[in-house]
Amino acid sequence: MKKYIILMLSVFFFSCNNEPSLQKYFVENSESPDFISVDIGSSIINTEKITLTDEDKKALKSFNKMNILAFKKDSLNEEKYQSETKKVKALLKQETYQQLMKMGSGSDGGALYFLSDEENIDEFVLFANKKENGFAVVRILGDNMDPNQILNLINLMQRSDVNLDQFKQLKDVMN
Repeated sequence: MKKYIILMLSVFFFSCNNEPSLQKYFVENSESPDFISVDIGSSIINTEKITLTDEDKKALKSFNKMNILAFKKDSLNEEKYQSETKKVKALLKQETYQQLMKMGSGSDGGALYFLSDEENIDEFVLFANKKENGFAVVRILGDNMDPNQILNLINLMQRSDVNLDQFKQLKDVMN
């Protein structure tokens, strides 16, 4: 019995990955007073009053949830803002994330990344940065997604009756 417990503990400790990841970054900072964290499920898209195409249905089926982490910059946390921005950019430069597109220039702008296995995209990440306000990282999680489905989801959010109260804290950060 003692050997079994030691074996189980060994497997547990060796199986834990201590390498930094975007998911760990979200967990570590979600309770920080400098950050605002919002988790949004697929139920945010109210499709009762709209007609769905087959592509819309496919996009909805692939979407699981969205995690948003935003850093609100002010005059007192400039150094932390610089440090946190560098951390996020380093995490996104990991081999696992592939950049799909970049927008803006300098310290204002953003980029869209994705994480996939051989054929299927399971995560899109949007990193948006505005020097005066701070930055936001949005993880869109799902199964077997593709870029067209993300565009369909955005379109569905615009057409559906989305409860915008869930985004109020984020709007305050970015304005």
